[in-house]
Amino acid sequence: MLKEKEILLAMKKRGFGQGKWNGYGGKVENEEIKQGATREVREEIGVIIEKEKLQEAAVINFYMADNHFFECHVFLVQEWSGTPVETDEMKPQWFALDQVPFHDMWPADQMWIPIVLSGKKIKATVQFDETGTVIQKFKWEKWE
Repeated sequence: MLKEKEILLAMKKRGFGQGKWNGYGGKVENEEIKQGATREVREEIGVIIEKEKLQEAAVINFYMADNHFFECHVFLVQEWSGTPVETDEMKPQWFALDQVPFHDMWPADQMWIPIVLSGKKIKATVQFDETGTVIQKFKWEKWE
């Protein structure tokens, strides 16, 4: 979520990614990707987003030790209804675009987020080692 020169991230409070700043999202549950994205945002911080307002920004495939781990669809949004609230899963916080807390995020975030925030739409691949902490390869291409 973006407004003026800020991005809304959230501290993940439980489960996968606990203790890291993240965007919002999760698994698609027998629904199209945009419907899943809007549902996850509503569940995680109580904000309502019309799926038509989602701007597709990236598709990123993550690998761990040569095994495909997951595919992540990234959307940007600048229009929503409601005020973000803390839930059992996420604690939202606004950050200036030049103060994104990369040191407390997944290692690959510092590679792809600046590209997306610069306005490019991308397809990317991130290859981690078997521990999931060391990036062995990062490759991206512009996507139309």
